[in-house]
Amino acid sequence: MISAETIRSLSQKYFNKVVEIRQYLHKHPELSFREFETSKFIQKQLTEAGIPFTTGHVETGIIALIKGTDSEKKTLLLRADMDALPINEKNNAHYKSCNEGVMHACGHDAHSATILGAAFILNDLKSEWEGTVKIMFQPGEEVLPGGSSLMIKDGVLENPKVEKALALHVFPSLESGKAGFKSGMYMASTDELYLTVKGRGGHAAMPAEYINPLIIASEILLQINAEFMLSNSLNGSAGESIPTVVAFGKIEGKGATNVIPDIVEVEGTFRTMNEDWRNQVHQQLHNIVKNISSKYGVQSQLRIERGYPFLVNDAALTKTCFAAAQEYLGINNVEELPLRMTAEDFAYITQKVPSCFFRLGTANKEKGITSGVHTATFDIDENALQTGMGLMAWLTVNELKK
Repeated sequence: MISAETIRSLSQKYFNKVVEIRQYLHKHPELSFREFETSKFIQKQLTEAGIPFTTGHVETGIIALIKGTDSEKKTLLLRADMDALPINEKNNAHYKSCNEGVMHACGHDAHSATILGAAFILNDLKSEWEGTVKIMFQPGEEVLPGGSSLMIKDGVLENPKVEKALALHVFPSLESGKAGFKSGMYMASTDELYLTVKGRGGHAAMPAEYINPLIIASEILLQINAEFMLSNSLNGSAGESIPTVVAFGKIEGKGATNVIPDIVEVEGTFRTMNEDWRNQVHQQLHNIVKNISSKYGVQSQLRIERGYPFLVNDAALTKTCFAAAQEYLGINNVEELPLRMTAEDFAYITQKVPSCFFRLGTANKEKGITSGVHTATFDIDENALQTGMGLMAWLTVNELKK
């Protein structure tokens, strides 16, 4: 049986290499579905480690296979995402992004490096565990329709058929050396809302000659606010409490102090954790737009771009992983996490196979590493890479132990 000490020792062995990988990826970020050089670099690491893989999945995606003994017994999937964000980095580290306006501000560089580290460890120990580890390096986690959904369509969960899946995400709310888990519902579905209100423009001093789309859009938003935004926990059709967020972050009417525009455009987001309720809210939003627009005799359009589903962690698998993490990291270094209304495209996989998506602590207050994800000063305590690769390898061998 593989011991935790063996995993820790191998994590130490590969630590410097994984740090170098992470720093290279951080310095050379690429946007969603454009991860061509990132993919080549990861392929190079797999080739040097002697880990077989296939490429060209949704163009830049990679699927690697590590076979243990009795490789057909079961297959466990590990997921890493590769894309960066359109943010101009403000850090001054020597590995600062050299691609202007692009930054690994969500930690996907750390995800890919950590999973590679786990792969190196698992490959070294493949004669000591049973089954197959399938490793998925996916493009485009940050933008719809999400690289995970496209790789599922491409067959990532088949040949060999995946029975369970694991993934991690950096978490600057936890100190480095810690990890967090949440069983059951964990992250929300996400839909993008695009509202266009078409009025009739004109001179502001002549109200009889125009229909102001700003007023109509405002009334629509206030009505939506009254029905959905005053509470983030609403009652669904079955009477249960369902976490719900409807929020608008952009409104644009290209008029002036004395110019009423013809059109106002509004953009927002809708998040929840129940598919029936999700569909019901879609219809209610359409009805609000239709009824208020009819009242003013104008045409409006609400386009709902359906995004990721809610993410659910399998209760049994998460319980097992939580206990294994306590054994590996120590009881005081593993926390239960609250539900989040953020979204993640690994949710597509959690809807297909029993999965566990957990958080890796990356903060270090003493070093001043506290910035949140999606900010220009985000960074990680790189000691978290050693924690992450070791923990992911440990969780994997616990699922595939002989």
